[in-house]
Amino acid sequence: MENTQKLLVTSSPHFRSERTVRKEMLDVIIALIPSLIAGTYFFGLRALLLTIISVLSCVIFEFISTKVMKRKTTIGDLSAIVTGILLAFNIPVSLPIWQLILGSFFAIVVCKQLFGGLGQNIVNPALGARAFLLASWPSSMSNFVAPTPGSFDIQASATTSATVLSGGNYPSLLDMFLGNMGGCIGEVSALALLIGAAYLLIRKVINLRIPLCYILTAAILLTIFKQDISQTLPQILSGGLILGAFFMATDYTTTPVTPKGEILFAIGCGILTSVFRVFGGYPEGVSYSILLMNLCVPLIEKVTKPDVFGVAKKKEAKNE
Repeated sequence: MENTQKLLVTSSPHFRSERTVRKEMLDVIIALIPSLIAGTYFFGLRALLLTIISVLSCVIFEFISTKVMKRKTTIGDLSAIVTGILLAFNIPVSLPIWQLILGSFFAIVVCKQLFGGLGQNIVNPALGARAFLLASWPSSMSNFVAPTPGSFDIQASATTSATVLSGGNYPSLLDMFLGNMGGCIGEVSALALLIGAAYLLIRKVINLRIPLCYILTAAILLTIFKQDISQTLPQILSGGLILGAFFMATDYTTTPVTPKGEILFAIGCGILTSVFRVFGGYPEGVSYSILLMNLCVPLIEKVTKPDVFGVAKKKEAKNE
């Protein structure tokens, strides 16, 4: 009995990981850097300025709101920085700074802190703020510019997704892939976004389940609705589909945790995006699609929750 080992029983969780919220958010920030560089190159230094202002505003509002609500300060987890970057990526470079600051307030205070902070919010804060800005100042949020790479000279332009839908002359597929087209700061360069997405996949911060199902669903339905397969790839490359699929539809807090739930969530996003783009009055649809599916997450998880093992079945009443 000398070699008898004691069985230690500790409280949950029994499986531990070295990954923390801060490390996850830092990986997301690193993954967004290529798109920030691309946005600055195509739209000029104002794109970088707006991103910095957005980040600083989100961090300040997070610090103030946690103090007012007497909670532990959470700016160290870097989530406010991620929200600030994503919000900046979802606006045109011509947006007035004061409107961006109000959007930052809405993202952090209304969409996040009023619901209890990180992990308690029911919608993606950056997308919630984008919807708020679009509803409040539609003209500012629709004032897109056409980039002049390298010269930092910009001129008014329609968003490329609108041009594709209307059948107008849109940029070549190469320009659309690289980012030389009108749109929001962080959505134009598919190349930069895919580089960041590859980093997140390698780091296992996200998996391909949601992005792949989202993009495939949208591609199939857009082809069916438009009855023109030549517009399918331009539709995928234009607008915020790639940005939304990889960086916002994969948000841990506002998406399902079960594999089946993730698939249903992604398919729902793809369906709504296609319907909004083809039949709606605004030539985008990604933001509202993800926001609406965020609200459906509790129902999706209820439907797709796995069976619980170890629970005794109720005995059936015996026929007398």
